[in-house]
Amino acid sequence: MLSEPRSGRLAAWGNALLAGLVSPDDAVLAIVGEDAVHRVEGLPGESAPVGLTLALGRLRALGVSGLRVALPAPGHPLGLSGPPEFNARALEAEEAVVCHGAAFGLVPEVDEAGPEGDVHVEVVWHVLPVRQAPPADVPSLGEAERELAEALREATEVLSKLDVAGSGPVAEAAIDAYRARAERGREVLAPGYPPRAVRVLELARRVGLLVSLAYGNGHGGAVSSAEMRARAEALRPVERTARRAQVAAYNAYVEERERGAR
Repeated sequence: MLSEPRSGRLAAWGNALLAGLVSPDDAVLAIVGEDAVHRVEGLPGESAPVGLTLALGRLRALGVSGLRVALPAPGHPLGLSGPPEFNARALEAEEAVVCHGAAFGLVPEVDEAGPEGDVHVEVVWHVLPVRQAPPADVPSLGEAERELAEALREATEVLSKLDVAGSGPVAEAAIDAYRARAERGREVLAPGYPPRAVRVLELARRVGLLVSLAYGNGHGGAVSSAEMRARAEALRPVERTARRAQVAAYNAYVEERERGAR
């Protein structure tokens, strides 16, 4: 969870574009990020993959008024609403974008090539039909913020009890990289998002950082298989809370528009 999901970038900057808050060029630049290129396949009326600018314009013409994020995991269809085929594709990719206003969803297929240090990444977003229904297990921003505060305390306690050090060269490098990213770009979300969504997403990333360090920082004091299982079991709900909060933050733009329309 250290890296921003591609579905998050597509939803956030796609929403800003749909709202007229950014230009198509700026939105596409932000969505592509460090990847080489993004294309969209399966759009109605298109027989071949098209670029993001054309795709976002076509989705708007088809009635799409907002974009939501799904970050499913086995046993946890977070942000999904069906049908089974779309859910299965999204689960395999571990992420997806669900359109609001038209029954479409987009699942990324990532292709990497090239030597280490010079990897060329191309992404194809596959457009599939979705069921228009409330997304599964997505909390409100307020709920997510409260849950994250508790999860942060739990994660710290778990790591202390299991003697998983939050220091050392690997951990320090990860923390330094996180801080550098935060300092480089304070625009955590695209224009148009409420400040609370930014706070929730930043906190979710901090919790995700702790979880990632715990899983990737060796065995610590958890030398037995039983202790390693205990670590995984203790961290699993913390990780789930962070993913739920991420989705709540990315989806806040659509949720606020829906409330305003009522």
